[in-house]
Amino acid sequence: MVTTAPYGAWQSPIDAHLVAAHDGRPEFVGVVGDEVWWTEPRPAEGGRRALIRRRPDGTTESVLPAPWNVRSRVIEYGGLPWAGTVTDDGRRLIVFCHFADQRLYAYDPDGGAAPRPLTPVSDVGGGLRWVDPVLRVEQGEVWCVLEEFTGEASTDVRRVLAAVPLDGSAAEDRGAVRELTDDRHRFVTGPRISPDGRRVAWIAWDHPRMPWDGTVVLLAEITPKGTFTGVRPLVGDVDESVAQVEWAPDGALLFVSDISGWWELQRLDPDAARDGVVPSRGLCRSRQEEFGGALWRIGQRWFLPLEDGMIAVIHGRGSTSLGILDPVTGELVDAAGPWTEWSSTLAVHGSRVIGIAASPRTSYEIVELDTCTGRARVIAARHVDALDPAYYPEPQIRTFTGPDGRDIHAHIYPPHSPDHTAPAGELPPYVVWAHGGPTSRAPLVLDLEIAYFTSRGIGVAEVNYGGSTGYGRAYRERLRGQWGIVDVEDCAVVAEALADEGTADRARLAIRGGSAGGWTTAASLTSTDLYACGTISYPILDLVGWAADETHDFESQYLESLVGPFSEVPDRYRDRSPLYRADRVSAPFLLLQGLEDVVCPPVQCERFLAEISGRGIRHAYLAFEGEGHGFRKAETIARAVEAEMSLYAQTFGITRTDIPTVEFTK
Repeated sequence: MVTTAPYGAWQSPIDAHLVAAHDGRPEFVGVVGDEVWWTEPRPAEGGRRALIRRRPDGTTESVLPAPWNVRSRVIEYGGLPWAGTVTDDGRRLIVFCHFADQRLYAYDPDGGAAPRPLTPVSDVGGGLRWVDPVLRVEQGEVWCVLEEFTGEASTDVRRVLAAVPLDGSAAEDRGAVRELTDDRHRFVTGPRISPDGRRVAWIAWDHPRMPWDGTVVLLAEITPKGTFTGVRPLVGDVDESVAQVEWAPDGALLFVSDISGWWELQRLDPDAARDGVVPSRGLCRSRQEEFGGALWRIGQRWFLPLEDGMIAVIHGRGSTSLGILDPVTGELVDAAGPWTEWSSTLAVHGSRVIGIAASPRTSYEIVELDTCTGRARVIAARHVDALDPAYYPEPQIRTFTGPDGRDIHAHIYPPHSPDHTAPAGELPPYVVWAHGGPTSRAPLVLDLEIAYFTSRGIGVAEVNYGGSTGYGRAYRERLRGQWGIVDVEDCAVVAEALADEGTADRARLAIRGGSAGGWTTAASLTSTDLYACGTISYPILDLVGWAADETHDFESQYLESLVGPFSEVPDRYRDRSPLYRADRVSAPFLLLQGLEDVVCPPVQCERFLAEISGRGIRHAYLAFEGEGHGFRKAETIARAVEAEMSLYAQTFGITRTDIPTVEFTK
């Protein structure tokens, strides 16, 4: 029976513990022999990532028990943390990075022995870290990216490609690790070895550019001794972002470049490029779609070649599809299915392509596409409805008009419940969600955290503000020099439009976000009175401190493009920082922070709270032990969700007795 109740007061079977239990998604899929492997979150086990295998008979198992945590910390956001193969004697060899000590380990999942370390522990700074491994069993090595801290500062770091012996001789001896490249480039991706084993390609870039600003593809010859010679740049530039490079079966290089304004797939004959001319050829041009994305983690893959020369590609505009591209004709055929978002990870096994995909009605699943039949099916991590899907929100894909007529893309999730309706004439509260990054975007997928609020009668508006990925380089670069302006304006445009059209209650608008979204939330609360309250999670609050030494190396010069060079516009850093505009905050807020966060450290929250103290602004601060940048533990996630609901209930005048009440101070 449908009952009438005020928006926000609806009862829902989606509680915070259910949200926490389903947080995270499978990542980094690969093939080991005839088995499919990937990593999977375990919120109830301290937030570790488990390594999972799927056998040919369809059964799955977690390969390593707790506390093993298959996750890299290279550039803090990590990347591909494992590699596997079947050796000549038929045994499986897995090499993985363990989060706790960041060492590489070798493991035989069928041998019964515990994983054995391949790399040493370093006492210097953040130690030795590894990512994007490539096994070379015949040579007795694994090649990967090495990140080595040389001092205590977060920027005292070097990165190279390195070869680690598989016999364990480097487990106690750093000198046994062979460095394959020098450290002339600040950042590198893992090696991609040509089919004949004679060449290797990788991507590099340097401060102050981020990988979505400009990268270069490097090519080298591999000598019989396994060293690199003749290293030379092939494609890419300071204003061209190459996000991925792979080898085609015939020895050509395939890469994704945004030289056209969109990340598009191209093909290049490396031999023809020796005379300084790079005769690359676009394989699927003029679609105004992205065939790549922002390289936040080392080892992301948006495409992979198949044995027959066809190419599996993840592509789209705003949302993504998996397709098979004929590089000769340019014909692109998409896999049929309900999925609207494919993660940037792919594996190929013969004529089959394996990826990870989700939709507005399903969480992320392991999907296999048979390119011979065109059939796509879920083979593992299958979505199972934890409750009646009638409680899931129904998203609306919308485009709003911002200042100067610019488009602003958003996903609107109205309040929705099969059990409740609101009193006639009442408008619902809405929360604007600002995604992190900011060079990222909000995917169109089932998110039980969104459903938690919509099923209680609170609408959600996910805004892909200017600067977001998925809409071409021009859209991405709207934020150049304008962070804290364009993102704030675009979120406000969507909120005001929903109020103007009678979709949302103007008096009950809120905003929330984490990381860069936390910045946008705080910047909004210090620059407009549009929002009645806000939830700020692990944010940047002080640009001056962040530009100095209060973040990690990867993003330490991100502000050069987002705000402008500090040496040229120092006042801009102070003028836009919420820390120095704390006197303008008039709305209550909730501040959530992990105490082990090295990306957005808690010291910024502490300074902000000191400025807020005594100003009469209702606020609460929840800090979580053992959490870094983004929450992974089930108990943390549940507490954060309930605290956010408590903020809205108290601010919007909603009566709820099913959640703990957060005490707000002034």
